[in-house]
Amino acid sequence: MMEGNSTAGSFTPSQQFSVADLVVIVVYFSLNVAVGIWSSCRVNRNTISGYFLAGRDMAWWPIGASLFASSEGSGLFIGLAGTGAAGGIAVTGFEWNATYALLALAWVFVPVYIASGIVTMPEYLQRRFGGERIRMYLSSLSLLLSVFTKISTDLYSGALFVQVCLGWDLYLSTVLMLVVTGLYTIAGGLAAVIYTDALQTLIMVLGAIILAVKAFNEIGGYPNLEEAYLKAIPSKIVPNTTCHLPRADAMHLFRDPVSGDLPWTGMTFGLSIMATWYWCTDQVIVQRSLSAKSLGHAKAGSILASYLKMLPLFVIIMPGMISRVLYPDTVACVDPEECTRVCGTAVGCSNIAYPKLVVELMPSGLRGLMIAVMMAALMSSLTSIFNSSSTLFTMDIWRKLRPGAGERELLLVGRVVTVVLVALSVVWIPILQSSSGGQLYVYIQAVTSYLAPPVTAVFILAVFWPRANEQGAFWGLMAGLVLGLARMGLELVHPPPRCGVPDRRPWLLADIHYLHFAMLLCAATGTIVVGGSLLTSPPPLAQLKDLTWWTLSWKPPKPSVDGISQGPPDGSCSATPGSQQPSKAEGSSAMILKDATEPPFWARICSINAVILMCINIFCYAYFA
Repeated sequence: MMEGNSTAGSFTPSQQFSVADLVVIVVYFSLNVAVGIWSSCRVNRNTISGYFLAGRDMAWWPIGASLFASSEGSGLFIGLAGTGAAGGIAVTGFEWNATYALLALAWVFVPVYIASGIVTMPEYLQRRFGGERIRMYLSSLSLLLSVFTKISTDLYSGALFVQVCLGWDLYLSTVLMLVVTGLYTIAGGLAAVIYTDALQTLIMVLGAIILAVKAFNEIGGYPNLEEAYLKAIPSKIVPNTTCHLPRADAMHLFRDPVSGDLPWTGMTFGLSIMATWYWCTDQVIVQRSLSAKSLGHAKAGSILASYLKMLPLFVIIMPGMISRVLYPDTVACVDPEECTRVCGTAVGCSNIAYPKLVVELMPSGLRGLMIAVMMAALMSSLTSIFNSSSTLFTMDIWRKLRPGAGERELLLVGRVVTVVLVALSVVWIPILQSSSGGQLYVYIQAVTSYLAPPVTAVFILAVFWPRANEQGAFWGLMAGLVLGLARMGLELVHPPPRCGVPDRRPWLLADIHYLHFAMLLCAATGTIVVGGSLLTSPPPLAQLKDLTWWTLSWKPPKPSVDGISQGPPDGSCSATPGSQQPSKAEGSSAMILKDATEPPFWARICSINAVILMCINIFCYAYFA
């Protein structure tokens, strides 16, 4: 192991791992594999729609659970708790902001995606703008983002967890989890992923609630949290500095726009841009909503996921803060030598906040369950990413290289891509291990804010502004990519200074927060798209049918560019209100979404729930602001 040898002593679990824990883990994984096998037997996986879109026959509850589980991987468990330990509750904004993006996904974006009959997001842009280059670019960017911000961080955090809890070798535990995960993604396709996600979500939420209750009991309940947190100072400090002191605004969601670590302006506007990219245009997420059996199910799934996203403050972030209170010398260390001894990274050890709680507070048996939950969180986010990435590569890149490829070849390629991604991710772990081991969550968000905003700008203009054309969109994306990579390169060359070292970074890094940069980047891209579109000829009206919000006709999906989803064979319209007749696609065994409109009763139920959800969200924001 790379860094383990020097720090082997600090990684031995503080309490011996018991037989009960092992039994729980084995039972749990057997259950997982069984659910994977059962769900893949329900759907015909030998068709493209069956493998990549779960036969478009998913109900709302597994979709909602899967949306939540895909976003709450082990990277978020470790990252959110770590950032909570380091800086308090402001990071909650990343979770709560998702409510509005999820509602926009179901009410605005999914109807457009359904009407256009697509399987991947790049395919939508190709149909909307014409031409190949935007589609190829977006597919490649999505695959890159998967490796840098999703697969590698999830693997690293999952392995870190196993290392803190079991004292196992980092690579042994990673390879073990990858083998199990890869097996049922390759075997079962999206149906296996979504049903196992529903199981993981149930266990993740229950386990996290039990741990949160135990953690609050340790410090005498919620009323004592703020006072105890402000006293959580490590015994070894760096002289003449203040970086060992907890933030005075730890219990506030909204922080100063200039001096705050997460300024409220960035958390409101910059974050909304990233949330729109993640929830409304990212393949991993949208693919779940597209597998719904009707638009009503897609909406209900979004609402369930939004309710679940309200939980992390209480079951992940506050427990992370409590971990700092209980173990200030390890979780809150600032002295580089001490930190290297504790967790192998000189920048800080806040990432171990959550696993430390599990090891110290959970009784035998339950500890095994929590370790299984963390592996499950890791596996559920990985399976989602593997399935979506293989969809992207197969549908958007391989089909262009081999236009004559048959269905069997495409399914084989999808499975091979999963194996290649697994291999790439394992190679990336040592690089991640030695890179900024500070706050994992901040790393994920920062990289996203340099690469995602141009995509958000292009999607929003594609859906809402019929005048936008291919020239404008392409050059907007290119300009956005150059600006984003320039900032990312600066960040890699000038990392944030350690405790006690003066900040000598260029003003672009020191004074412009990455969330503010996301706003500027999105605005710049949007301006170029609008300018480029106005200077060139508008897209023909016929090309826009069913592809923008203003040109939706609520007819069944027309044939995909690639001939995947097709309308009903008899030419009849299957999208009459309340119609439940499934229409089988002719020539392809894909099923189109059965119903693009909804029964009025369920439409009303979904809308009422959406209003209640927003009221709860606004109340929570106001209470903790």
